[in-house]
Amino acid sequence: MIIDSHQHFWKYNSVRDAWIDDTMEVIRKDFLPKDLKPILEENGVDGCIAVQADQTETETEFLLACAAKYPFIKGVVGWVDLTAENLEDRLIHYAANPLFKGIRHIVQAEKDDYLLRTDVQSGIGKLAKHNLTYDILVFPKQLAAALALVQRFPEQQFVLDHIAKPNISAPMNNVWKDQITALSKCENVSCKLSGMVTETENFVFSDEVFTPFMDHVFASFGANRLLFGSDWPVCLLAADYNKVFALINDYLELHSAKTKAQVLGINATKIYNL
Repeated sequence: MIIDSHQHFWKYNSVRDAWIDDTMEVIRKDFLPKDLKPILEENGVDGCIAVQADQTETETEFLLACAAKYPFIKGVVGWVDLTAENLEDRLIHYAANPLFKGIRHIVQAEKDDYLLRTDVQSGIGKLAKHNLTYDILVFPKQLAAALALVQRFPEQQFVLDHIAKPNISAPMNNVWKDQITALSKCENVSCKLSGMVTETENFVFSDEVFTPFMDHVFASFGANRLLFGSDWPVCLLAADYNKVFALINDYLELHSAKTKAQVLGINATKIYNL
């Protein structure tokens, strides 16, 4: 089974989605399950995980409603205010829904020490007992804080999104490289092979530019802690779904059939308890 571990749905709202600026015209519209379903079928992808793109429970409810209606959506990584006084009640509420798999916050938009805040860590510390993952969305400069976080909570399952968004068009940064290696030594951390095409300069790239980055995350995390993700529709800024899938699929052709099956679906099924 092939699982896309990272994609988004939204009904475009110019105020809420102000992050979609004039340079992102291609994604300034609705992207709904009915739009993704034929694309997944064309690529032989059996299911997906819908991930939050807005910091509201309204969006979390929207994603869960999508998943309830469309069986190919196997799970939701939503948003809950991890610093709220009623957090435990909200976690109990959402964890009761078998489609709710985890939580993400857009940490890349926060200060570099956000993940070190006492209130944030207190909230993250409550997730494991509800069997919920935490997706880490950071820039490379925030990886040090991410490392401190995952080391503090060894029982919590973490998933690093988009290989931490290094500059793909530049020579590999040694700080990013070393911190990825350090993160990978924490067995409670997995990593998504996702979001790479949009980290290229002016969204222009040749296929081989991704190879050293994928080589490094493979060498670090190994075949059993890497997950394929498309980052659709954000990926459309740089490449269509078919291209993104082909980049990962072609790279995996260099590995064993077992490794390919793990990265393309087995790992997502295990880590997100699908």
